[in-house]
Amino acid sequence: MARIAAMMKPRTTTGGDRAAHNAMKDETYSDRRGFLRRSIAIVPAVTAFGAGGVTGVTLAQTASPASAPNLAAAAPPPGAPYIPVYFNAAEWAFVQAAVAWLIPSDDQGPGAIEAGVPEFIDRQMEGAFGHAATWYMQGPFVEVSPLFGYQKKMPPREVYRAGIAATDAYSRKQYGDKAFAQLTAAQQDEVLRGLEGGGIVLDGVGAIDFFGFLLQNTKEGYFSDPIHGGNKNAAAWKMIGFPGARADYADWVDRPGVKYNLPPVSIAGPQG
Repeated sequence: MARIAAMMKPRTTTGGDRAAHNAMKDETYSDRRGFLRRSIAIVPAVTAFGAGGVTGVTLAQTASPASAPNLAAAAPPPGAPYIPVYFNAAEWAFVQAAVAWLIPSDDQGPGAIEAGVPEFIDRQMEGAFGHAATWYMQGPFVEVSPLFGYQKKMPPREVYRAGIAATDAYSRKQYGDKAFAQLTAAQQDEVLRGLEGGGIVLDGVGAIDFFGFLLQNTKEGYFSDPIHGGNKNAAAWKMIGFPGARADYADWVDRPGVKYNLPPVSIAGPQG
């Protein structure tokens, strides 16, 4: 009975994810900025300051020595180009292409690339989230309702590795030996929608599971505190008017109706 109770305990929270997926299906390329404005309400509250997400735990939480190695990637020096710690060159190209499609840049704000989302995702792969260090990951592994969240054997970092390899293999088979990153925008759109809806079957990993992590982590990286590598210069917070981790609002308590025009504050300090 104890094992059944542990198995039934949700490892993730996916109600919002499902709503986000359904909403994205109805969005055109030019409308995705509006989708992002609405989707901030779907991302768990912890994400705004830390790096929570589909797991329902803080992604940046460092694993204890007893549960997993402390491998959280450190931020590069200011101005230095980020060198991926977990992803290899082919995987890095996929991540950059995929997140650029999910959150494109436009006249309202930066896209996922400019916001540092690939760096955020790579750093999470070497942290507690990537290793599933705080999740219940023991068997039995059975098919359950999506309401229970992710219930598979592979931790997220392995889902990414297997999912990227399988998606590239599918792309090469369907589009003249071209990896996903080499496809046209329309072809990338077709592949990602196929992953999202389960119309594409991947070898060794669930397409919906893989896309679910990719979409959620992309949103997290875009809206997270800049200390985690994404949301560079708090650009996403500025776009939606979020003040960040500012702790003192005493000067504004008696100023109803006055526009709050101070810049957002990261855990690490003011962001321009």
